[in-house]
Amino acid sequence: MSVKVTVVPAEFTLVQYEAASIAEVAADVAETIGFPDGTEVRVEVDETSPLGKTEVVAIDPVTVAIESGAFEDAKRPRHLSEKSVRSVLGRLLFRAHDRLDPSFAEAPPDEDIALREHVAWDTYAVGRCERLGWRVQKERRRYHFRIRHGFTDVADEAFDRLWAADGLTWADLQAVCAETAAADTRAVVKRGRGR
Repeated sequence: MSVKVTVVPAEFTLVQYEAASIAEVAADVAETIGFPDGTEVRVEVDETSPLGKTEVVAIDPVTVAIESGAFEDAKRPRHLSEKSVRSVLGRLLFRAHDRLDPSFAEAPPDEDIALREHVAWDTYAVGRCERLGWRVQKERRRYHFRIRHGFTDVADEAFDRLWAADGLTWADLQAVCAETAAADTRAVVKRGRGR
């Protein structure tokens, strides 16, 4: 038995994607991350949107929602990029896996997570993806982190710690956010989701 993946829609009509290819990558990513055999993963792709919004919408079963642009090959519009699928699903499935850990029980729903916390969690997830050898854009992630946490040495050091970390808890992520907030001299960053 292995991870069971369902891709919705089963057949794409607006983009040149194959549900079977997405399911194969998703199963490999989930198994590599450490989801137990029998875990159900649902990948919902909105092929009507060329944008790239992504989110974890449930953890029982693990369900991720993705606008089709997030999976698109940048050089071939409307065609699937396996590297993008692996990168996007790696980040989302690490977050879902974290949510299943009791050490993340205090994490609020995604829509209630502050922008600093959201970006810190993504940094922690993508750093683990890089260590598995998956394509990531570290400097793009660093810049995104700086936008939310400040352009300070404290923020850069926090980014590096999160990127290299393993075994963090929700409290650890909150502590990093408190640390960068204390050093950030800009106006307070608004609450809510941000990608």
